[in-house]
Amino acid sequence: MTVINRKTDYATRILLHLAMLPPGSWTTAQEVARRRLIPNRLIRHVISQLTREGLLVTKRGKGGGMRMARPASEISLLDVLEAMQGPLSLNICIEDPGGCQLTPECPMYEAWMRAQAVLVRQLRQETLDKLAQRGETLAASWSADQGHVVHHGNCSAG
Repeated sequence: MTVINRKTDYATRILLHLAMLPPGSWTTAQEVARRRLIPNRLIRHVISQLTREGLLVTKRGKGGGMRMARPASEISLLDVLEAMQGPLSLNICIEDPGGCQLTPECPMYEAWMRAQAVLVRQLRQETLDKLAQRGETLAASWSADQGHVVHHGNCSAG
């Protein structure tokens, strides 16, 4: 069972790529697709949804492309998940407690609620700026192990 669908995964890749660029930087869909291994046939759909949800800004024409609509520190994995898939709900009874006659006396309802609260808290804490910093650290570590120099935005590692 996969909880995070493919489009949500692509959305996180797009936003992480942008978070690793200098703030306010514009880039193209083609560049992100190539660097983040996202199929060209899907990237525009994901970009459109992220734009509708207020996470990206797009611009057509010369010098166009996309950039983040807010600072990376203000966008969490929970924001991305909910933008792509709607509100997080581990079980139908959490979405609609009145929809199940057992909810008032159900220990599973309480267990699902506790589990969801932990997951929501963790996803809310995972902001794109923190993930971008971690990505830079991992890239630098991998590059050092491989004997390569990696360049990300204004950062050089190796």
